[in-house]
Amino acid sequence: MTTRLNPYLSFRTNAREAMEFYKSVFGGELAISTFADYHASEDPAEQDLVMHSQLESPSGLTLMGSDTPSSMSYNPGDNYSVSLSGEDEGELRGYWDKLADGGDVSMPLEKAPWGDTFGMCKDKFGVAWLVNIAGAQA
Repeated sequence: MTTRLNPYLSFRTNAREAMEFYKSVFGGELAISTFADYHASEDPAEQDLVMHSQLESPSGLTLMGSDTPSSMSYNPGDNYSVSLSGEDEGELRGYWDKLADGGDVSMPLEKAPWGDTFGMCKDKFGVAWLVNIAGAQA
């Protein structure tokens, strides 16, 4: 798999509705995982919210999105990130190191509950980045 660059949209409680709308616009396959799927929130009100979703359109577009937990700030207008994902650990760690340098790391690049290596940061220009390095496939 090559490294991908795509938008990642954040919502408060309507990510499922938004991503289903985008599926109706772009077509394709939509995969949705909830916070309950990964035991990622102790708040019972958040169990059915979207922890991660990914829409793959027939024309090759990729759009990702999730609900923002109540413990995190949510500011419409600032609710996007740019996602870098793939299998080339050296390449992706190199991007991460450069993006994080002089920026603000909100989640260090480390092993995630879904088995990949994942991190979140804002670069020195205030752009939010997500980096996901695919783990070994079972």
